[in-house]
Amino acid sequence: MSRVVIFSENTGWHEQALLAVLRAQQVDTTVCSLRDCRIGFEAAGNGIIIPGFDKRLPDAAFVRAVPAGGFEEVALRLDILHALKACGIPVYNPATAIEYTVDKGMTSFLLLRAGIATPRTWVCESREAAAEVIRTEGAANRQVVLKPLFGNCGRGLHLLDDPGQLPPHEEVNGVYYLQRYLRQGRGIGRDWRVFVINGQAVAAMERVSEHWISNRARGGRCLPAVLTNPLRTIAETAAVATGACYAGVDIIMDEAGGYAVLEVNGIPAWRGLQSVCPRNIAELLVNDFLSQLAAGGESSATAV
Repeated sequence: MSRVVIFSENTGWHEQALLAVLRAQQVDTTVCSLRDCRIGFEAAGNGIIIPGFDKRLPDAAFVRAVPAGGFEEVALRLDILHALKACGIPVYNPATAIEYTVDKGMTSFLLLRAGIATPRTWVCESREAAAEVIRTEGAANRQVVLKPLFGNCGRGLHLLDDPGQLPPHEEVNGVYYLQRYLRQGRGIGRDWRVFVINGQAVAAMERVSEHWISNRARGGRCLPAVLTNPLRTIAETAAVATGACYAGVDIIMDEAGGYAVLEVNGIPAWRGLQSVCPRNIAELLVNDFLSQLAAGGESSATAV
């Protein structure tokens, strides 16, 4: 019997959905936090220590959460994922994809480099440079969205049209991530979330709000959406550009009526999407996850 680990901070809705499918397929599954894992160089073997696995490594790892923390803490948690991959253990999503997608600046760079339509973006440490962006955009009657470089669920967003609205350097952790605001209509927030698994778009929803922020966590309503060819293509291309096995791609309509990618989420939630999607997303994820395990073969590595 295969033994796998789900890295998460709890056993909430998403974890329970995954566990139900994994257990139905007779997969021995443990949920634990990356903060409880460690590297033990004092012992023989590969040195990776994961609670509940004694001297054997899991056959595969599904990443549902990388706990926030200081730079060193997060680096160690990602080191665990990198080390597992180095030992031949399938990691879903791999550390590199998580690193690329959690950092909005890197995501924007990868999208631009791949030729994928995305709102014009600026990332800098200088408040003066950020103020100049707002002045230049304002002269063209445009607004700018300020986002946390590391953030999710629509938290910490600010719509700016005056340099005086910029928060102090320390309030943005020293980095200004600015993105051109694409208006969707007066007082309307509207975008699409497309779920991509193994390079294939499998489900989509439209998010709408009376506020300019449409995230479900900020009050946006989830509506069914048809996966048109243009929507499917841009989402799949964006997910592949970040190296993600699975991703939630946020897409907005641009000023010309085409699509532009706002973000790629490497550890996406899907509860809102599942509420308007007839397909069992957890089942789709588990099937792809286990196919990667089968392709790589069961691990015979030992921990310590």
